[in-house]
Amino acid sequence: MSHVIEARGLTKKYGDLTAVDGIDFSIRAGECYGFLGPNGAGKTSTVKMIHCFAPVTAGELRVFGLDVREHPREIKTRIGVCQQEDTLDPDFSVHKNLLVFARYFGIAAREAEIRAQELLEFMGLWERRKDGIRQLSGGLKRRLVIARALINRPDLLILDEPTTGLDPQSRHQVWDRVRSLRKQGKTILLTTHYMDEAQTLCDRLVIMDHGKILIEGPPADLVRSRVGKDVIEIWGYPPALVERARQNGWNFETDSDRLFIYTDAGDEVFSAIHGQYPMERCTVRTAGLEDLFLKLTGRELRE
Repeated sequence: MSHVIEARGLTKKYGDLTAVDGIDFSIRAGECYGFLGPNGAGKTSTVKMIHCFAPVTAGELRVFGLDVREHPREIKTRIGVCQQEDTLDPDFSVHKNLLVFARYFGIAAREAEIRAQELLEFMGLWERRKDGIRQLSGGLKRRLVIARALINRPDLLILDEPTTGLDPQSRHQVWDRVRSLRKQGKTILLTTHYMDEAQTLCDRLVIMDHGKILIEGPPADLVRSRVGKDVIEIWGYPPALVERARQNGWNFETDSDRLFIYTDAGDEVFSAIHGQYPMERCTVRTAGLEDLFLKLTGRELRE
């Protein structure tokens, strides 16, 4: 099957609120596909429809070629979900959390033992198998939740904010395991607020806002086409510099105290303005996914 997920006109409403507004996308087998967006953008509602947790309001959604309305049970058996929340059972050991979860999929006890050991070794948790959940750090818990999501050997793994709240070392350990799964041919759907995470792991991604998809494609291609190679960031900019940027046709935007100029000729533009205008600070740096995200969705805080 070339596409694991196909959505056409996918819509989700909660009363008068349209959380997902007629979006189209498809996810190919074996790729890591990301959903990015501010809070309330619709990405979580989209993911919930994919793993048959929330019903579709309108449109078409197929997973493994099956309509989610007609075949939720068959779809769920082939999906592993790593949720944002810590849903591990604190009354069980690390090892038993996997064994108990395996029962939900009808996995025989002996097979569950084999899979649990494989997964705990893969996630670097075998030495902690007898520990209680309360003895684990946040990073170890996230690795255990991912291991649990893999107990049924899913064809599709959904990672919903898998590294939220983790320290840098724990985040990179999770990334290493995700890359290993990607090399094994797993199809991975990732939601994240970390732009470096999306840029590191995703083959393709979408940025959503207000229930709609704003842009889709490989991260590096999207940044280059919509932002440019470089960003010049100026603190305490004068109005005259904004007017020059406008007259020169530069791609730019401002916030309360900074001017951002997006360009493929960062050194050239930097040389043209540095020292020519009063300003607090001026730097030139390589453009990244965060620049694209803020350019498309804005810089204001969301509830």
